[in-house]
Amino acid sequence: MKNDTFWIRIIYVVSVVISLVVAFLILGPRPEGIEGSIDVSFLPMVNATLNGITTLLLIIGYYLILNKKREAHKSVMLTSFGTSSLFLVSYVIYHWFKSGPKLYTGNYETTYYFILITHIILAAIIIPLALFTLYRGWTSQLSKHRKIARITLPIWLYVSITGVMIYLMLY
Repeated sequence: MKNDTFWIRIIYVVSVVISLVVAFLILGPRPEGIEGSIDVSFLPMVNATLNGITTLLLIIGYYLILNKKREAHKSVMLTSFGTSSLFLVSYVIYHWFKSGPKLYTGNYETTYYFILITHIILAAIIIPLALFTLYRGWTSQLSKHRKIARITLPIWLYVSITGVMIYLMLY
């Protein structure tokens, strides 16, 4: 139980730090000359691809656990966590070298902003949820893992799917 408290605190700290870093990268100032110093124009496609792969892995992982293939489920879910982590690294790099968000210029503004706002809110929420779900599974706290995974999976799917949708609407 004491070890649980330690890791719970770590999860909350990591979640807050990641959310603040992402917010700063999108809204905060850049050092002089950093914007455009490296060509990161290919990264939005990489990010959308990683989100798409994460979506597929989440669906496969869900299918595997429904069919009681626990070890395969574990491997696939760890891989989906890995692709999400790679997305986060790529997203941070992109926004470090390119300041501010890309403006939407399409014909479906209301739809776009609804998707974007819900995506942003749920992306911040999914960080601790995914970490708690991973932690509960990793430490074999299976009843707690199942309970939180029922909440995490649909939110994580929504975030990864809408990440692809946002890319398609912007580029």
